[in-house]
Amino acid sequence: MSAQPLARLAGLLADPTRAAICLALLDGRAWTAGELAHHVGVVASTASEQLSRLVAGGLLVEERQGRHRYLRLAGPGTAALVEELAAFAAAQPGDAAATAPAPRNLTESVRRSAEARARTCYDHLAGRLGVAVADSLLARGVVSDDAGLAVTRPGRAWLAGIGIDVDVDQPGRGRRPLVRSCLDWTERRPHLAGVLGAALRTHAMDAGWLLPVGTGRALRVTPGGADALRDVFDISLDDLAPAEP
Repeated sequence: MSAQPLARLAGLLADPTRAAICLALLDGRAWTAGELAHHVGVVASTASEQLSRLVAGGLLVEERQGRHRYLRLAGPGTAALVEELAAFAAAQPGDAAATAPAPRNLTESVRRSAEARARTCYDHLAGRLGVAVADSLLARGVVSDDAGLAVTRPGRAWLAGIGIDVDVDQPGRGRRPLVRSCLDWTERRPHLAGVLGAALRTHAMDAGWLLPVGTGRALRVTPGGADALRDVFDISLDDLAPAEP
């Protein structure tokens, strides 16, 4: 295996602007170039140059509609890579201040707190909620990690009982794994991704258990969602509170 592809990939994410763009796109949406420029705090020409490099490097894909240029992460595998690299970077000794600078204002502090509690990671659940759901499914035997993560046969029946179909032959699955672990960068513990992770998020949103907070990645639990989390997953809202220092 040649070292050059790895070096090129590392170089793409070594620039703070390009890294910030990739982190923003973890919400799973397609952003315009202008929105990304505003979000990361650079002028349009700088954003355009960096976006072109990310597209050429295969981390982003773009679609053009009229005058607008929409960009998104290249796929679930790219999202997993960015999330896990962010978690790895946050865990490095002495780098915490550089990785997570102090919030600039109250709004940013509230947003970070909300994202740590519950958020999307591309198309699945993350934050304390995502980790709690993963723990619940492992404890119930819905998912087994005996020889790598897998959805058990009883687990498929249990999921079907709450309205989630993870049939291995479902159309559109392609080569995406049924379930895989994704290291949560705020909790430093895994949440669930893959087909199952996406299905859980879709079900929770469609059922009205979770609602987006503003235009970011943060999610809030509705009153009905609090009841469902307790009844279905044995998760209380207290479980989503920050851990005691």
